[in-house]
Amino acid sequence: MKTRITELLGCEYPLIQGGMAWVAEYKLASAVSNAGGIGIIAGGSAPIDYLRDQIRACKEATDKPFGVNIMLMSPNTEDLAQLVIDEKVAVVTTGAGNPGKYISAWKDAGIKVIPVIPSVALARRMEKAGADAVVAEGTESGGHIGEITTMCLVPQVVDAVSIPVIAAGGIADGRGVAASFMLGAEGVQIGTRFLASEECQIHPTYKELVVKAKDTDSVVTGRYTGHPCRNVKTKFSKMLANGEKSGSLSPEEFEEITLGSLRKAVQDGNLDEGSFLCGAIAGMVDEVKPCKDIIEEIMSQADKLLCR
Repeated sequence: MKTRITELLGCEYPLIQGGMAWVAEYKLASAVSNAGGIGIIAGGSAPIDYLRDQIRACKEATDKPFGVNIMLMSPNTEDLAQLVIDEKVAVVTTGAGNPGKYISAWKDAGIKVIPVIPSVALARRMEKAGADAVVAEGTESGGHIGEITTMCLVPQVVDAVSIPVIAAGGIADGRGVAASFMLGAEGVQIGTRFLASEECQIHPTYKELVVKAKDTDSVVTGRYTGHPCRNVKTKFSKMLANGEKSGSLSPEEFEEITLGSLRKAVQDGNLDEGSFLCGAIAGMVDEVKPCKDIIEEIMSQADKLLCR
């Protein structure tokens, strides 16, 4: 399946793994790249020395291209922006902000720049700034989200820009890939499905929540803080949602309670204090498999549907 995305990134499949904070480390990223996609290491706000080690470990584990995701609201963004240049990373995806100030330096270093965007306006801005492609991410995604659905956002972004568009949000099988292509996308970004991969290093409790999730088992919290996130429903996430709805939790109290909650989910499987970020498509994920099997199954199904 060749598109402008496979040509741009030098990969077999037009499939990027989501840069999930605290989740996407080198073992997952290298497995996705080795399987023909583009694996992504999450930058987050982790120490630069740790991220440098992650990048170098990924280079040892794969000779295929991979990338790093930079969350622009992180306190160490400046250092991470330079690190990807120093380490000659092939691809950078960005989220939670406008990466315009860094794009020129990244492109001068030969890095392919792919911002994640929640709106047509930001997509246009990124094209003017020199982005190579954009990820149009619908509200179905896990973690930080916008408000527009994938079905509505992707075709509008495709019509608005000339650079390739990658669809994200609510994609977990070949039907989602085929639908994205019908909307005009030339690639997909998938996150939640890889939570239930053998190479994903999250706590077993986290994987179990994803595999056992039903269609109604996701909830969005934090809208009133300006940073809405989609989570698996747990006692903790429901408490946050109820506190937000009733006003019993102020935005400041919400931020204080959730500080470090993703780490508690990923590393400790802490159901009482952890935020288990996950997309609305989790109800379709019912089995843990190797990344290679996941990708080949998805792309084979998509190919058959598109040929039909």
